Amino acid sequence: MTYDAQGLVISTTTGDEAGDAYRFAIDGYLYYKADLGARLAKLLAQDPGFVMAHVLTGYFAMMPLNASHLGTARQALAQAQRYAVHATHRERSHVAALAHWIDGDLDRALSVWEEILAAHPRDLLALRVHHNTAFWYGLPERMLHEITKVMPYWSDQLPGYTTVLACNAFAHEECGQYNAAEKAGWSAIESDPGNLWATHALTHVMEMQGRRDEGIAFLNQLEPHWETANNFKHHLWWHRAMFHLERREFDQVLDLYDQRFRDLSSPLLQAVPDLYNDVLNATSMLFRLQLHGINAGNRWDELADLAAARIGDTLAALTLPHWMLALAGAERWEAAERLLRGIREADSVQRGERRQILREAALPVSEAVLLHGRQEYAASVDAMLPALSQMQRLGGSHAQRDVFEQLFIDAAMKSGRDDVLRLHLNRALATHPVGPADRIGYAAAARHVGMTQFKV
Repeated sequence: MTYDAQGLVISTTTGDEAGDAYRFAIDGYLYYKADLGARLAKLLAQDPGFVMAHVLTGYFAMMPLNASHLGTARQALAQAQRYAVHATHRERSHVAALAHWIDGDLDRALSVWEEILAAHPRDLLALRVHHNTAFWYGLPERMLHEITKVMPYWSDQLPGYTTVLACNAFAHEECGQYNAAEKAGWSAIESDPGNLWATHALTHVMEMQGRRDEGIAFLNQLEPHWETANNFKHHLWWHRAMFHLERREFDQVLDLYDQRFRDLSSPLLQAVPDLYNDVLNATSMLFRLQLHGINAGNRWDELADLAAARIGDTLAALTLPHWMLALAGAERWEAAERLLRGIREADSVQRGERRQILREAALPVSEAVLLHGRQEYAASVDAMLPALSQMQRLGGSHAQRDVFEQLFIDAAMKSGRDDVLRLHLNRALATHPVGPADRIGYAAAARHVGMTQFKV
């Protein structure tokens, strides 16, 4: 028999060499390695009849949240189903989860991963894919529930333990439990400073608590460990830029934009210029800078070109209003209207939760972004108001969604909606550890309504 790194049986057909290749591919995924594609290709070449090699191909095709990859995912699923006859029950469950994910039945996919973990709490692939999917579809409580259930079955004697700690840290952070998040995050970093997800979790804690100097120093210290990382290091550089933005160090922000997280000469960026996280990084940062009078120059243009090419792809709800930021920033009004039509048309054919997210969150937020870009500020406020309570359903983190909260505040300020502004600032005061008066995107509005509290 062949086993994965955590001692679970895997049904390779070529023995130990395929087992080694599988473990190498899983490590590449968990550690955000830039050579993940090569690792997967090696696994497929080593054992083309191994069901989990095809499951990984399907999972990795789905993770970029790009509709053009669905064909690859479906081909991988067909191969996985072909070889599932030789697989364990756990592996066949992974095949089923992939099928549900491709079909858009996210709740069922998450439930299957949860069933796997109930029987095999050390299935690190099921845990990590569940964690990732729940995060991008706005379900932090589900992330936390699952990591809490499996933690008793893990220890520092098991390979992959720091990944579990990192997931524990991030799930607690997104649920507002910052002390627990920090404890788990530091435990992971102290054992493994190259754990990018733990780095990310701790960075979020520092961002939410306004620890800007500490955040910059922390990321600078760990950056040498990112040399072999994929595009996820761009996101960590974006977080560093966010700390500089809060310190109003706009030159440093632009330098990080051009030389780090949106370096157009980077082989990583050139290989996948429209990767969702890179798009969120770039569009949200340019808009934040624009709110503070910093001219983005022609930086919007390449993002708007990418946005226009992705119209009709509604696989990632959070990406849609970010694409709209790019189109509005470049004043591509006709393409912006086509983007809205694409969301409406997708709403008519989607089902269940995906349909509700598009209708109740992605569409109104995207409309509000477009109206703000056209300087129709009162209409932008009215468009966004019904979606404010639904914002989390877009997915992603508090930090990523906050750009739309700032857009709403700016529109309310410019349209003289002080009543709405005051209510929204009170909401921010109650839900964020740092008061509006001490956050760059909120401070002017807080002064405008006479809100002087710095901390809750």
